[in-house]
Amino acid sequence: MTVEAVVLRSVLRAHASGVAVVTAHGSAGPAGVTITSFTSLSARPALVSFALADTSSSWNLIEECDWFGVQLLGAHQSEVAERFASRGIDRFAPPTRWRVGPHGVPLLDNCLCWMVCSWHHHIRVGDHHLVVGAVEYAQEGVPGDSLVHLHGALCPVTSHTPERI
Repeated sequence: MTVEAVVLRSVLRAHASGVAVVTAHGSAGPAGVTITSFTSLSARPALVSFALADTSSSWNLIEECDWFGVQLLGAHQSEVAERFASRGIDRFAPPTRWRVGPHGVPLLDNCLCWMVCSWHHHIRVGDHHLVVGAVEYAQEGVPGDSLVHLHGALCPVTSHTPERI
């Protein structure tokens, strides 16, 4: 038996999560969604992962694509994160700035970096879908600080000399 969802969400609010946007181009056009579950899994081969809820309006659109993009958002992109977390809007309409990348994947402008991935593995876990992607293309974007989700809010990370771990 596990704790209730409300308890889990409450205790995890103190855990900072990086903010990213997953994008894909499907039969209905470009799709994208803000995520806070992104992580690097493996350097060799280059694998990353994220999870999307069953209730995500973007899941079916992303699931049908052979490739998807992952954009790590900078501290200056809280409006982009909010836009791609909103329901019932055209997330790619202005003021969103984007371009078509490798394999037709929509890529957002002014991100810290972007990656284009192919599907490596997918598994349904609880009320989410865990996706593992094989990174086929990666490029650094604009320099800057990260955007994180902490205590239920989007927060810029302040630059300082990082500790090496």
